Amino acid sequence: MKNRLIEIIKEAGEILKEGYYSNKDVTFKAKKDLVTKYDVGIENFLKNKFLEEFIDYNVIAEESDNSNIEFNNSIIVDPIDGTTNFVNQVPHTCISVGVYKDKKPYIGIVYNPILDELYEAEIGKGAFLNGEKIQVSNENDFQKALISTGFPYTSGTCEDDLNDVMIKLKNILPKCQDIRRLGSAALDLCYVARGTYEGYYEMNLKAWDVSAGIIILHEAGGKISNLDGSKYKLFEHKYIVATNGYIHDSLVSNL
Repeated sequence: MKNRLIEIIKEAGEILKEGYYSNKDVTFKAKKDLVTKYDVGIENFLKNKFLEEFIDYNVIAEESDNSNIEFNNSIIVDPIDGTTNFVNQVPHTCISVGVYKDKKPYIGIVYNPILDELYEAEIGKGAFLNGEKIQVSNENDFQKALISTGFPYTSGTCEDDLNDVMIKLKNILPKCQDIRRLGSAALDLCYVARGTYEGYYEMNLKAWDVSAGIIILHEAGGKISNLDGSKYKLFEHKYIVATNGYIHDSLVSNL
């Protein structure tokens, strides 16, 4: 299944590349939440292929009406994670596909066709970047840790969320090496998986933002939790905290 998923996702990557270098028809779902015809086009392409070839699975996708779809045997699709980057030609953008069996993680694939980076993992078989095995860093000193985060779209409309973001930045920034904010949750999780970052946290993410990345990070030896350190659950938790494992407790306590 994984190999065929990769073939289909690479085909969709050609659509993303075409759009990346073209003029975009941009609309807004909310004050800061962009969507383009390429988000919809890639999603429709992937949905049609997946539903045709993987008949035992339903598809939960960002731009679709998922109200009548039960999360169980599910392929969770983000057609373009990092749409703002995509629109502005910042090359930190990707297609994210997470496969779940009986609500349990199975396969994660994150593909950035602009930088030609394909991250993949299957439960119990390790994580890979362009065919090479990856693993988390072994840094255990929080002061030396490079941390990534993201800012929620609600920061433009919800003062509580904006204040929460700023307080956490103030708490974390002096105590770590530095903070990065590159604008794709799926890729941020992969960067932890490959050892570039030691940790990552963000609020208000959707299942399609992280469904693949958390599988890839898990298989690379990382740790994922809720803000209080308990098990992270798709569709349920407001915050995700993801690390190499060694600095997890420090990141959670500082947040």
